[in-house]
Amino acid sequence: MKSSFSGNLSFTIFGESHGSAIGVTIEGLPVGFQPDMEALRAFLSRRAPGNSPLSSSRKEADLPEFVSGLFDGRVCGGPVTALIRNTDARSSDYDTNGDGSQKSQNVPRPGHADYTAELKYRGFQDYRGGGSFSGRMTAPLCIVGGLCLQLLAQRGIAVSSRAVEIGGISGSAEALEQRILQAKAEGDSVGGIIEVCAAGVPGGLGGPLFEGLEGRIAQTVFAIPAVKGIEFGSGFEGSRLRGSENNDPFRMDGGEVITASNRSGGILGGISDGMPLVFRVAVKPTPSIGKTQQSVDIISNANTDLTITGRHDPCIVPRALPCMEAATAIVLLDALLERKKEEPWT
Repeated sequence: MKSSFSGNLSFTIFGESHGSAIGVTIEGLPVGFQPDMEALRAFLSRRAPGNSPLSSSRKEADLPEFVSGLFDGRVCGGPVTALIRNTDARSSDYDTNGDGSQKSQNVPRPGHADYTAELKYRGFQDYRGGGSFSGRMTAPLCIVGGLCLQLLAQRGIAVSSRAVEIGGISGSAEALEQRILQAKAEGDSVGGIIEVCAAGVPGGLGGPLFEGLEGRIAQTVFAIPAVKGIEFGSGFEGSRLRGSENNDPFRMDGGEVITASNRSGGILGGISDGMPLVFRVAVKPTPSIGKTQQSVDIISNANTDLTITGRHDPCIVPRALPCMEAATAIVLLDALLERKKEEPWT
């Protein structure tokens, strides 16, 4: 199992959803950087469970504990390691019968990685709460991303996200929230679409072919469970336009080159063009629902029905917002560090 991001900025995420702790070890942060811990905790609280009727009732503070890499509050050059203790895991929820007589790994949950994890790891995987496949593992990702957001802010780059659609509808925040609560009341779930925007991104980040900024962002975003699609700029809609409609005209503005529109989403040829970076992500409905579903017992090789118990989000989108910002910030900082090899970091 490989749980590492490798580049100018590198990190490895470790732990499991119901283990004693989850965490991350980071290498490549600029020496002397002083993280704002209050800002980091506020960012992590947006992803933490138990803070809203729209999320799982599992209550985790998600307070990061830095155990290496900081001295007098600043990055000292060594690997930075941070832990988050798991304090409210309830592993009995993953006994199919609730009494330990049947493990949930024997009856895979539809829509989850239970079955594919069984195929790959042959029964040795930690199935509790999804183990390494759980959305809980995005908490360490948000530690890295939260630090990257602070470093980007020092360079005038801001990353934001918003839900543009929930359960097939768009509208006000109140309307989207009601869509989620309706599904929750029916023992069901909904998915949605998230739009991410990075403003202040300088031109020249990324590269052609396998260094393309779109590919690097997509790879990192797809590390977030439940992501099923991504499009940049005009995306799939752009495929229905003519070139004369989809091309962004270049113009001069105050001695700088800009584009009159931004259907490219701020990226051309895999390289940022100086316009806002914009993309949208499709998030599937939460697989764990209260309705009875069809499955199989892989021990007896028989069809069976499954009713999932436990605590689950009726919609992943609200808590996925900071995760998308984190993934974007990680890739952008990594690309900026690449530029550091070409020009001074000032």
